[in-house]
Amino acid sequence: MTHSRPPRWNMAGQDAAGLAIAPSAATLSDADPAIDRPLTEHDVSCVYGAPLVELAAAPRGAPQVSPLIPGATALEDIAAESLDAMVVAAPPGALERRYVLALALGALKPGAPLTALAPKDKGGARLGAELLAFGCEVEESGRRHHRICRTVRPNHPTGLDAAREAGAPRFVEGLGWTQPGVFSWNRLDAGTRLLIDTLPALDGRGADLGCGTGLLSQAVLARPDVSGLVLLDLDRRAMEAARRNLDDGRTTFQWADARSAAGLAGLDFVVTNPPFHDAGQEDRRLGHAFITAAHGALRKGGVLWLVANRHLPYEAALSSLFAAVTLRAQRDGFKVYEAHR
Repeated sequence: MTHSRPPRWNMAGQDAAGLAIAPSAATLSDADPAIDRPLTEHDVSCVYGAPLVELAAAPRGAPQVSPLIPGATALEDIAAESLDAMVVAAPPGALERRYVLALALGALKPGAPLTALAPKDKGGARLGAELLAFGCEVEESGRRHHRICRTVRPNHPTGLDAAREAGAPRFVEGLGWTQPGVFSWNRLDAGTRLLIDTLPALDGRGADLGCGTGLLSQAVLARPDVSGLVLLDLDRRAMEAARRNLDDGRTTFQWADARSAAGLAGLDFVVTNPPFHDAGQEDRRLGHAFITAAHGALRKGGVLWLVANRHLPYEAALSSLFAAVTLRAQRDGFKVYEAHR
């Protein structure tokens, strides 16, 4: 391959791992954190995810295109060959990562710079080879346990269609619509299964905090006395899948951080299988935040049904907020609590 060598970008206060957008768009000294807003026709660069700024700073004003940023433009919706530069904090899953890289290369103009980075043990070790497979010439470096790959979009990249197809939404028998990168995208996780098997006949208005693709909500909506259900999730892809999986007039969908449960109050019930990892690291504060959000969304006497990994100590958080807390089930390393406000 005879693509030009990826440029080294120099930026005030940054080393060669930093990224500048193309000269036609802005200067490197304008770099600052990405902005959580939709992409507009005036934008010439963007950032996917949350790259460490000391490794790859985004250009000033570059909007986010991550599906985990509510309100962000979908990378899939960006016009082909329209961007001058992009920074990608590559996700850990192989199918998801190649899908994102293929979309990024498709959105960039030929010759436009791309910086992609990831922790070595979460896909970073494979980044260079994956970009090479797309026809890119790659300059690769390491810092702070990350691999940082700098390249430019080749005139004729290869394999983009196959990568996009492999990472696209698909229908899976027994699961419905799903997509690589969504939580438990290709199986029903044991915690959700236990909660589904334990739920009583719920009634009234409720919410599913961190709903994923909607499998738990499907079980809730099978109860005829449920009059309404709000589904919230931080992942746009999960929300889009849930919309396709739940054709039910009782549902409302919110692409939002469930920890805030914005606008929810007076509910009869909340169900949740809260996450306990953030950026690949266990963070018990996530579950505590979901418990607090559920408490705030419930009416007095309302009930929370929560499933959690057996080793997570949520009992104190539940007991400090709820009038009555009961362990209802344990199986396969998970536990289910019923908590009444």
